[in-house]
Amino acid sequence: MKPIKHVIAAVALGAGLAGFTGMPAVAADLDQLKEQGFARIAIANEPPWTMVTTGGEVSGAAPDLARAVLNKMGIKEIVASVSEYGAMIPGVQARRFDMVAAGLFIKPERCEAVLFSQPDLCDAESFMIKAGNPLNLKSFADVASSGAKIGVVGGGTEEKLAIEAGVDRANIVVVPDPQSGAKLLQDGRIDVYALPVLSISDLLKKAEDPSLAMFAPVENTPIFCAGVAFRKQDGALRDAYDVALAEMKASGEFAAIIEPYGYSADAAMQQTRENLCGGAN
Repeated sequence: MKPIKHVIAAVALGAGLAGFTGMPAVAADLDQLKEQGFARIAIANEPPWTMVTTGGEVSGAAPDLARAVLNKMGIKEIVASVSEYGAMIPGVQARRFDMVAAGLFIKPERCEAVLFSQPDLCDAESFMIKAGNPLNLKSFADVASSGAKIGVVGGGTEEKLAIEAGVDRANIVVVPDPQSGAKLLQDGRIDVYALPVLSISDLLKKAEDPSLAMFAPVENTPIFCAGVAFRKQDGALRDAYDVALAEMKASGEFAAIIEPYGYSADAAMQQTRENLCGGAN
């Protein structure tokens, strides 16, 4: 795993994209990106999708893969900024960065706002719960009917799923980053914490707390696949990215990058952007 060399440290989790104020606009096409020698990407800090060390080094399946694809396209470096999920699409639309490489799930409503690459990372939904699942929470509908408090990352898929299932807004606790949700559950301030399986698995591994457990997959939720997001105006750049990504899927380079993180290359290659977008992208 090769860490990305440049991270804009001023843009911290929960701080959105304010650190970009006054920065030059991003490049508009592949030739400009090649000429400047780097691409700006938005990431999260949600292992194993993305990881940021205290020293500012970035790795994780999404940025590692994006770095490799862009390198194949002739773009040698990446400048990464950490953002909340809810700020990523507005940020790329406002040209604060060139793309989002953060495990952003491909969904029809998002496909209306941005262009996605073909799928790269797939996962299912899970709950972090107290050991033994004392409230017997197996679905977002169970959370709604029980009156349990649920933690979700702001702007993430889980917040939308909770609202759609009828969870009272007063019982939805929005956290700034994945690690905060685990702490809230440990402290008894929420009853359940929702994130993809790989994210919860990583948090449980790091917590080493036998009082915490995972329920997965959450009932009545689909398998989600992520992709890299681009501005609607950057179709040529997205298409060039897709070509390089397809070459890596065919050669085995794709699997070599994502499978050590626990992702299935076959799952991603069995999905298509067209199916996930429902014709919107």
